[in-house]
Amino acid sequence: MIKQLPISLHGGPKGEVRTQFAALCYRVKKGKVQVLLITSRGSRRWIVPKGWPMEGKTPADSALQEAWEEAGVHGKAQSNCLGVYSYAKTVEDADGLPCIAMLYPVKVKSLAKKYPEKHQRRRRWLSRKKAAAKVAEPELRRMILDFDPR
Repeated sequence: MIKQLPISLHGGPKGEVRTQFAALCYRVKKGKVQVLLITSRGSRRWIVPKGWPMEGKTPADSALQEAWEEAGVHGKAQSNCLGVYSYAKTVEDADGLPCIAMLYPVKVKSLAKKYPEKHQRRRRWLSRKKAAAKVAEPELRRMILDFDPR
């Protein structure tokens, strides 16, 4: 069981915190777990696919939809949430919108060559250790390091 770390509201009032659903896209290659990271559109930092709740979709299905749009992932989402992490989303007219992201594992079957945000992002397979070192959020880093679907 992954221990949940304290979250940060990044200075925002509780009522302004938004929820997103995130995908921890993974594969097991030669017995080793690899995680797929993508770059954000603005700052180009390494992140996992994530987005807003979608009408008529479960949180896990929303995470899978974001994995398709942002990384071209064909796969299967698991309904068990691995945990939550906090971050400040960059938005045009604010310093940072406080967000809580719920993380769902997505087993990747294949990656599409063409997908909606192909020209806006890069994607890269990394070991859990290297992926954890590239993400900024401490809670996400811990969940990546602790994740083992085998």
